[in-house]
Amino acid sequence: MAKRDYYEVLGVPHNASEADIKKSYRRLAMKFHPDRNPGDADSEASFKEAKEAYEILSDAQKRAAYDQFGHAGVDPAAAAGRAGGFYGAGNAGANFADIFGDVFGDIFGGGGRARGNQTYRGSDLRYNLELGLEEAVRGSEMRIRVPALETCATCKGSGARAGTAPTTCPTCGGHGQVRMQQGFFSIQQTCPNCRGTGKIVSSPCPDCQGQGRIKNMKTLSVKVPAGVDEGDQIRLAGEGEAGQNGGPPGDLYVQIRLKEHPIFKRDGDDLHCEMHVSFATAALGGEVEIPTLGGRATLKIPPGTQSDKVFRLRSKGVTNVRSGSVGDLYCHTSIETPVNLTKRQKELLEEFESLVRSGGARHHPREQSWMDKLKSFLG
Repeated sequence: MAKRDYYEVLGVPHNASEADIKKSYRRLAMKFHPDRNPGDADSEASFKEAKEAYEILSDAQKRAAYDQFGHAGVDPAAAAGRAGGFYGAGNAGANFADIFGDVFGDIFGGGGRARGNQTYRGSDLRYNLELGLEEAVRGSEMRIRVPALETCATCKGSGARAGTAPTTCPTCGGHGQVRMQQGFFSIQQTCPNCRGTGKIVSSPCPDCQGQGRIKNMKTLSVKVPAGVDEGDQIRLAGEGEAGQNGGPPGDLYVQIRLKEHPIFKRDGDDLHCEMHVSFATAALGGEVEIPTLGGRATLKIPPGTQSDKVFRLRSKGVTNVRSGSVGDLYCHTSIETPVNLTKRQKELLEEFESLVRSGGARHHPREQSWMDKLKSFLG
C-alpha cells in the first residue's frame, strides 16, 4: 500500500514551522500511543505512521530531500549514493529523543530525560527564495529578511536582568529532573520549578522575559550561484535560530523556487521555446528571429518545414551549476494559419490550393501517408 504524504499524516501544511510539526506530532502520539490504546492495532499503526513522518520532517536535511523527491528521497535504498541538499549536508533539526521523552512524560505524568544545564543547538530554518529564470541562470546576490529567535543582546542569553545571574534550582540541584516514587515505581520527571533548565531566573530580563532569546527580523545576503534549479538549496551555516544555554545556532536553508517564464521552459540544463512561423515562410523557407538568454539570434527555416519540427541551438541553454557543462535551446515550430482574410486573399488561397492539388501527392506526402494508413485501418 502506498505511503501517505508525511504532511498529510501530521495534518500540517508544507510550509509548516518546526514548532507546528512538533506540536502536531505530540498531539498524535498522545492520542495513538499503544499504552493508551492497548490491543488496538489501528492506533498502533497510526502511532508508527506519525512517528515515521516526524522523524523525516523534523530533520532539515531529510525534509529537504522529501520535499524534492518525495518518499524516494528518504528511502535508504533509493537514496544510496545521492548527496543531500545543494551545498553539503545540514545537521538535523529537532532531536527526536527529546520530543519522544516529552511524550512519554505526558503519558505517565513525568518529563523527558535528564537535561540539567545541557546546551541545545538552535533549530534549522528554511526560506523559500523565488527567482526569475534569468536570475537563476546567471547567478545573483539577493537580500532576504528572515524571522528568527536570536540571542538576547541585553542579557547575552542568560535570561537574567543586568547585574543579576541565574541561580541553581534548589528543587533539582541543577539537574533539571526530579525523581518521584509512585508505588513500586520510581518515575523521573521534569523539574516543575525550573522546567528542566536546572536554573532559576529570579529577576528576568525585561527584553526577553527570561527566555534568553528574542524574536527578530534579520537581513541576510544570499549569493546565488549561476545555474541553480528548482528545489536546489543553499545552506547558510549559523544563520538559523540561536541555541539555548549557550548552544550553537542552527542553519538556514534557502530553497530555490523558479517563477514561470513567459517564453522559456526549463528542463534541467536545456531550454525550450515555441517559435511561430508564418505559413508562407514554412512553405518557401526563410529566416526567423528568435530570443535566447544571451540576446537575439537568427534561425534559417528550410522550405517545407512542418509544424512539429524542432530546431536545436547548441550551448544556448543553462550552464550546469556543478559540472559547468552547457545545455541547449530547443525551438519548437508552430506554423500560424492566417486569419481574418479578405475576399482577394481567399481567392488567391483557393487558386493556390487548386494548383497544389493538381500536382498530386508530391506536394502533400504526409497527408498521402496518413490517407493510406486510414484506408488500411478501415479495410
